[in-house]
Amino acid sequence: MSQLRFQLSAVVALVAALVLIPYPALVAESAHRAGPEAAPAPLRPLEMVSGSVARVQAIVRAQQAGLTETSEIRRIAEDLFDFDDMARRMLAPRWHDRTPEEQKEFVGLFANLLERTWLTVIGKVGHAKITFQGESVNGSYAQVRSLVTIGRGREISIEYRLFEAGARWAVYDVVTEGTSLVSSYRSQFSSVLRKSSFTQLLDRMRSKDLEAQR
Repeated sequence: MSQLRFQLSAVVALVAALVLIPYPALVAESAHRAGPEAAPAPLRPLEMVSGSVARVQAIVRAQQAGLTETSEIRRIAEDLFDFDDMARRMLAPRWHDRTPEEQKEFVGLFANLLERTWLTVIGKVGHAKITFQGESVNGSYAQVRSLVTIGRGREISIEYRLFEAGARWAVYDVVTEGTSLVSSYRSQFSSVLRKSSFTQLLDRMRSKDLEAQR
């Protein structure tokens, strides 16, 4: 159960949009009346997460039917998560000691790790009942709370933590049953770095990445 709580970390998705294209004869008149087209309003945190969950569940069902590819999941994760910010939080003070090249590689390896963690459990929650309990926003930070109902009515609380990244909200942490994904990984990385160098940590992450690709 503790492993499941830790792995249930990243239910992410891309919210689809429909675009209405007017007939050519009406374009000029419409533009004259309305002026320059206004940029769409950014999604609220709750809208973004709940839309993401719906999209992910659709992807799981399509995968089980052989109608989509895993690569779509990575694109969705990149749209919702801020991997750079999460990587900085996980390395904490050690982040600033690394070269730009080391930082870039760590972010890429971590993104692969997070995706694999998600894929490990995505089938377990793909058909689960997910109830959203609302959002709370405090300035540029927000929380979205949800309950995932799995086998035999068991409920798991999942809280998504977001911050405003430019013109959108981005997830920087997921808390499952009170366990923070960022804190859990930070603890693991710190444990390795107490005994090994950062280069050795990267070597271990590279090895795990290669093993997962076989």
